[in-house]
Amino acid sequence: MSLLENRVGFVTGASRGIGRASAQALAAEGVRVAIGYREDKDGAAGASALCPGSIVVRIDVTVPESVAAAFDEIQQTLGPVEVLVNNAGLRRDGLLIRMKEQDWDEVIAANLTGAFRCTKRALPSMLQRRWGRIVSIGSVAGSVGNAGQANYAAAKAGLIGFTKTVAREMASRNITCNAVAPGFVPTDLTNALLKQMEETILKQIPLGRFGTVEDVANTIAFLVSDDASYITGQVVQIDGGMVT
Repeated sequence: MSLLENRVGFVTGASRGIGRASAQALAAEGVRVAIGYREDKDGAAGASALCPGSIVVRIDVTVPESVAAAFDEIQQTLGPVEVLVNNAGLRRDGLLIRMKEQDWDEVIAANLTGAFRCTKRALPSMLQRRWGRIVSIGSVAGSVGNAGQANYAAAKAGLIGFTKTVAREMASRNITCNAVAPGFVPTDLTNALLKQMEETILKQIPLGRFGTVEDVANTIAFLVSDDASYITGQVVQIDGGMVT
């Protein structure tokens, strides 16, 4: 039996895209998954239909009370969270010279502070069990930057430091913390941009293709599996060779 069989997992932002694919990948390994969503309840229900034993949970990671309520609901229904995937986030792109403070604050709150809140809330039960797996969704923008994404790149870079620190603090309790950094992966949020700049972008990718949500989800499933029990504090680039 897999170490993941009947573990309780929570994927934030799982109503579509990478989050949805990640929930499916975990469910395929026997994890009982909580599908987190903020607004798209129908999308979350559709994701849940593909994940046996899953539930749907509303969460706004920018609101502390919403995070607490979501974790309480999961514990009452499935049990304490043992596998956490910090995927919820948003973008407010624009050149720094024109960027509104609200756009900066909202992106940092959703992409970085939200991961802090969820991770902190998940840790007590992981510590009690002396077992836990945490994976946060970064981006190549956090490693190399990207014009027009100062807020997003800063948040994702912050996730790298956050991941490495949590890994060091929790390693003695058999809790691993890693991040994945996708490159160009078509999702609802990125489709328009990728179609508009497809030729230019593909020239930057040595493998010559865009990634898929399954490429990311399969890596996450590996990082929380038995086979990755000696891997922690790492950022796995899933970008076709863009960042080496």
